[in-house]
Amino acid sequence: MKKIEAIIRPHKVEDLHTALQESGFSGITVSEVRGYGRQKGHKEIYRGSEYNLEFVPKVKIELVCTDESAEKAVGIIIDTCKTGQVGDGKIFIYSIEDAIRIRTEESGEDAV
Repeated sequence: MKKIEAIIRPHKVEDLHTALQESGFSGITVSEVRGYGRQKGHKEIYRGSEYNLEFVPKVKIELVCTDESAEKAVGIIIDTCKTGQVGDGKIFIYSIEDAIRIRTEESGEDAV
């Protein structure tokens, strides 16, 4: 099993959620996060004053899937979230040793 973590632009969340759902991915976790990479923050103007925001608001999507479907999930994330501009985000892929559904005590791929 694989855990896929993607840091994306906030306005892409609904499109990505819909694309993953339509492709058969049953569950995701969504967190609002802040950080910076090459984008190095940005400037905003509020009531006539300019502010430098060091941490850019992003969204972190997490999903666990079978090894076979991980490549498909990554492709969907890239196709949906890529704008070609700095700040599109990152995708991280981890190996998952085991997963257990608490309610039924199913484990492994059955729990996903």
